[in-house]
Amino acid sequence: MSKRVLVVAIATAIFAFVHLAQAQQPKKVPRIGFISGGASSTPGSAVGAFWKELRELGYVEGKNILVEYRYAEGKANRFPNIVAELLQLKMDVLVANSTPAIRAAKQATTTVPIVIIITTDPVAAGLIDSLARPGANITGLARLARELSGKRLELLAELIPGISRVGVLWDAERQASTAFKDYETAARGLKMHLQSLEVRGPKPDLEGAFREAAKTRAGALIVVRGALINPYRTQIADLAVKNRLPSMYEGSSDVEKGGLVSYSANEAESYRRAAYYVDRILKGTKPADLPVEQPMKFELVINLKTAKQIGLTIPQSVLYRADKVIR
Repeated sequence: MSKRVLVVAIATAIFAFVHLAQAQQPKKVPRIGFISGGASSTPGSAVGAFWKELRELGYVEGKNILVEYRYAEGKANRFPNIVAELLQLKMDVLVANSTPAIRAAKQATTTVPIVIIITTDPVAAGLIDSLARPGANITGLARLARELSGKRLELLAELIPGISRVGVLWDAERQASTAFKDYETAARGLKMHLQSLEVRGPKPDLEGAFREAAKTRAGALIVVRGALINPYRTQIADLAVKNRLPSMYEGSSDVEKGGLVSYSANEAESYRRAAYYVDRILKGTKPADLPVEQPMKFELVINLKTAKQIGLTIPQSVLYRADKVIR
């Protein structure tokens, strides 16, 4: 065998060996870190919609994707440690559904993509540059909970004709004062008086808030979503029934837990779209090139079982407009 032929044979053998070794190496499985402010025992149907969409996009848990779920259980001070833990586990994408969680993730990394599902304006909160061009490593969904404040009060006025006083339950420690002020601005036009029912962590005094609502003769209650309040949605719904107080919520999952009525962007759709964002990023699209979406459709959800428990008859004009009625 000539020297030239020998060299070619050796080179071919080396190439074949390297190619075979590469083919035998397991492909890297993408890792997703899902961060929620709620409780792990009650993730809700929205998280189920996120995972269902991932499956429909072709992802199989343990085969071509791994999802690490972390829950703050209403304690916002846990988010920095949760984020640090997930980053140490080399997540490829972080998904976060509360403002404190998003802030913690933004402060911790400028390289790992962050998909947000947020109820407030992410531009006003200083999380992104603009909806069209979010910039940096953040993109996702803005559910516009604050922008619907006036509509929720209008619905309460239809549900309870003549109502003049409404209590607003909110986290005065972690939420901006605009959480209450947005409702207050809308209430003036409807000639309603709002009662601020402030709660603080680490464990909110919910029973005290309801006693204050009864003391001031509030005719209904609005519950503002937040990392502190969300884990107590079942307890809040039970207290509202116990006090025979009609309750309005900023998400349908609260009504599924026993609340009376909600008006909001479709939660399941928001989480489904979050899975789409994860898929796009895993396939190479930069977060900065994905505009932050706003909801196009809003839904009215009514729990008739709760209405019966508190002795409230829902007007037919409102029932006809409901997107979902829990009976």
